[in-house]
Amino acid sequence: MRCPKCGCEESKVVDSRPSESNDAIRRRRECVKCGYRFTTYERREEMPLLVVKKDGRKETFDRQKLMRGLLAATVKRSVPVEALDGLIDDIESELRDEGMNEVSSHDLGSMVLKRLVNVDKVAYIRFASVYRDFKDVDEFSEELRSLNK
Repeated sequence: MRCPKCGCEESKVVDSRPSESNDAIRRRRECVKCGYRFTTYERREEMPLLVVKKDGRKETFDRQKLMRGLLAATVKRSVPVEALDGLIDDIESELRDEGMNEVSSHDLGSMVLKRLVNVDKVAYIRFASVYRDFKDVDEFSEELRSLNK
């Protein structure tokens, strides 16, 4: 495992335990060169989940891509990264538990919004504005009204 700070390829495992959802092994590592500590997750390899885009293209489900979208929606909000990681874990577990290996981008976005509304309402609106591709202020206002209900 390469150190994210200095790039050294040698690290030692300081602590190892199951993740909260028991679907991965969480390892705290320390770089032998610079002493930087970082966390890695070890997951079992499974059939890849495919996301079916609006135009019919299929691409592999990418946790990091979804995390980038969630981080953009939660910028300057006090939402811990662990909560977002848990949200993604929950979605991925639901899809795998249902035996799905394909999900439409529309359904994936709906799954995110369903969970994000309970995490942070401002992040929900930010994510919804991109996901639903609001065309004007009226659509945005309608989403705000539905959130208040």
